[in-house]
Amino acid sequence: MSRLDIKTASRAQTVVDHLYRDMERRIASSPPGLCPIDMSLTFLQLCHAQSCGKCVPCRIGLGQLAALMGQILDGTGSMLTIDTIEKTARAIVASADCAIGRDAAQLVLSGFEGFRDDYVNHVRNHRCLASLQNPVPCVSLCPAGVDVPGYVALVREGRYADAVRLIRKDNPMPTACAYICEHPCEARCRRNMVDAPINIRGLKRYAVDHAGDVPNPPCEAATGKRIAIIGGGPSGLSCAYYLRLMGHAVTIFEEKKQLGGMLRYGIPAYRFPREKLDAEIASILSTGVEVHTGVTIGRDISFEQLHRDYDCLYVAIGAHTDKKTGIPGENSKNVMSAVEMLRAIGDDVMPDFTGKRVVVIGGGNVAMDVTRSSVRLGAASVTCVYRRRIEDMTALPDEVQGAIAEGAEIRELCAPVRIEANEAGEAAALWVQPQIIGFADKSGRPRPEKASLPEERIAADVIVVAIGQGVEIAGFEQTGIPIRRGTFITESSSQVDNMENVFAGGDCVTGPATAIRAIAAGKVAAANIDEQLGFRHEIRTDVEIPAPHLEVCPARGRINTKEREAAQRKGDFEDIECGMTCEEACAESSRCLRCDHFGYGIFKGGRIERW
Repeated sequence: MSRLDIKTASRAQTVVDHLYRDMERRIASSPPGLCPIDMSLTFLQLCHAQSCGKCVPCRIGLGQLAALMGQILDGTGSMLTIDTIEKTARAIVASADCAIGRDAAQLVLSGFEGFRDDYVNHVRNHRCLASLQNPVPCVSLCPAGVDVPGYVALVREGRYADAVRLIRKDNPMPTACAYICEHPCEARCRRNMVDAPINIRGLKRYAVDHAGDVPNPPCEAATGKRIAIIGGGPSGLSCAYYLRLMGHAVTIFEEKKQLGGMLRYGIPAYRFPREKLDAEIASILSTGVEVHTGVTIGRDISFEQLHRDYDCLYVAIGAHTDKKTGIPGENSKNVMSAVEMLRAIGDDVMPDFTGKRVVVIGGGNVAMDVTRSSVRLGAASVTCVYRRRIEDMTALPDEVQGAIAEGAEIRELCAPVRIEANEAGEAAALWVQPQIIGFADKSGRPRPEKASLPEERIAADVIVVAIGQGVEIAGFEQTGIPIRRGTFITESSSQVDNMENVFAGGDCVTGPATAIRAIAAGKVAAANIDEQLGFRHEIRTDVEIPAPHLEVCPARGRINTKEREAAQRKGDFEDIECGMTCEEACAESSRCLRCDHFGYGIFKGGRIERW
């Protein structure tokens, strides 16, 4: 008889742990469009099953709360039931002993904030407001609605040119997205229920790298209509592409020397090689788009003149202005913005950081682009300063890890206080105040708070501020386009209120966002401009999608793309990513479950063949 025993998990607990992991994957891959009340009730019941039974609010209250929500779903509830649910949830939050009951009730309260209309609709109409318009998760989560299962199936069959043609039906910049897209389509991939989401971006890159020269479809007959597009970034280029296919005459007015927007002036060449970008733009322009670069609206040509001379306008000027920190010394010499630095690199004017100590302020993807570019520009040391924790950074984890691997230092929980300048007025150091992580804000991110530690000095020869971008609204303030908080206001159709035949989209409307969102905005604008002009042209493709392979899909590891060795890649601006091999592309594409064919996907027709 021993006094103590080594505790080991029972067989039952081991199985339960596996069930938790399986449930985690299932929740992560939950498709959009499900009834939010039904899902909330399911989560509530899971939380209730975890109750220890000690306190009444958790043991009894969660069960009563679940019963009330069940009444809403089975059609026996009333408006009084909705009020009772809210009151009960608030009482549990206020009185439960621990987080098991308190946070479970808070989930229900969060639902009242997010989808109260669903509760009301269940009571009045006995049905949910949610609808499964796009049942295929990867398609529905792609802002542009690209037929992901279709081109993945084409890659598996070795039909790479057809894959590119299929992508172009909804996204005229497949190469750009193959290299730099943040792949939101992977977030709810149903393959996650089995093992891990498909490497969709990696397969897209394999397709564009092996497709060769893929000609665009022919343009429709000329309509006689003229559209002016202000801004030659991904949104403006996408809108121009589809309008030209529809037969309209399109002219792009771009302020900078070259087209591309943030793809050229925000994304470094090591992430998106310039020859790839130039080829993508040339493909779009080959449809017959007219281009005028170096044109500033309000100086070289007025907005009113464009509005008068063209049948429609599309404003897609992006977000190219920098934001200030507001700390003392920010106007010192050798202090620059990320926008300024990346713009110079985009025009092949490389800053000389040889032997210099570079400090970067910020924690987003732009900050990582600046950090990794500074390493390649010969800096002796590169330090990225961020006021929150590394895990709170908005930058992609791969970008953060890549920067660290290349020799950059990430200083977390350091809030910039002031910039120290020498006698010549040049930046000499950044002073920071150490922080301690605190309570979470409304978004769920913990807020940093001042720590009881003295300020720290970080020596610097160059300081780069990378805390966000804004929209250059100068020249547009007097045009009549409504502006709120530095961005243009439009309807969901991209049309500007109270301005005939004027549309706007991309970063100038949403604020700084991803390339695929800007592309999607251009697609939406093109369709609605076409309709505004009295037409209804269709964008379609004649690519035949392969039938699915009828085979079992056992769990299999995801194939991730690799990067060049850090010691090698940090010395140049060449492409850092190694594309998949043929063997890897075949293996990864075979993991697709073909949600466009099986289950609800085929019931709804599987795909949108034209728009």
